[in-house]
Amino acid sequence: MSMRRHSFAEVETSGLAIWARRIAFFSLAATFIAVIIVRSGALDIVPALSTLAGALVLACVAILLALGAGVSIWRSGAAGGRQAATALLIGLALIAYPLYLGVKARHLPAIYDITTDPIDPPQFDAIARLRPRDANPVTYAGLYAAEQQHNAYSDIEPDDTNSSPQEAYDAAMKVITKRKWRVVDARPPQAPPAGPTPRNVAAAQPPPTVRDGIIEAVARTPILGFRDDVVVRIRATADGARIDVRSASRYGRNDLGSNAARVRALIDDIDTVLAMPQPQKKQAPPPPPQAGKGASAKR
Repeated sequence: MSMRRHSFAEVETSGLAIWARRIAFFSLAATFIAVIIVRSGALDIVPALSTLAGALVLACVAILLALGAGVSIWRSGAAGGRQAATALLIGLALIAYPLYLGVKARHLPAIYDITTDPIDPPQFDAIARLRPRDANPVTYAGLYAAEQQHNAYSDIEPDDTNSSPQEAYDAAMKVITKRKWRVVDARPPQAPPAGPTPRNVAAAQPPPTVRDGIIEAVARTPILGFRDDVVVRIRATADGARIDVRSASRYGRNDLGSNAARVRALIDDIDTVLAMPQPQKKQAPPPPPQAGKGASAKR
């Protein structure tokens, strides 16, 4: 019995397994710190992304050390299998999503600005003054980006609705508020003056114009909380209103399809709100007959 205890005590733990687990936990902590920095905006985006990239590199190192520890444990019979397995699982969990994004990026165009109207895209006005200097330009890239967008996301089109411009504007505001986006600027559509225009005035002045409804908001990505800019334009048409949406990433040359997905979901949600039956206003009950008039009628 004593010889068996002595033999168990002499089994050493693999040093590679110990270091693999240490580095894996360190990379996990660094990843959480980078995510907190990005979401809080405490530092610039470049240092935060550098911290995240360093954490992912350490995760790869932990995976390599864990694999080396597994080979060493298999050959020498040393202890440390649990440490190596823990390091391997943490490392794979950290790099799984970036690897998925990398594979996804190979099949998507390198664009970061999506709009339903490439010819006359909605403009960023208030947001343009808030963007950092090192962010992507707010000017639309032009026909090349429009062609890339059409080839990859041919379903991104304007939303023509028979609702009034004000109803479309209210629906868009309701959806944006529900998503908890930060509204930077909101200008409701302005209708032309009611009533017919006199002929002499119409001959001297141009016909009245309708001001487009504009909503500028800042959206956040689900995990890292990157800030993406969104602008919604509501324009009056002969049959109702036309809704155009533009979504652009502040950083990066490839949005991995996130802006197209945002535009698509936003239009679908606005259509859902517009399709809901509007509550009818209750009509006020007629006033009761006055006592004097009733008495005189009976007489």
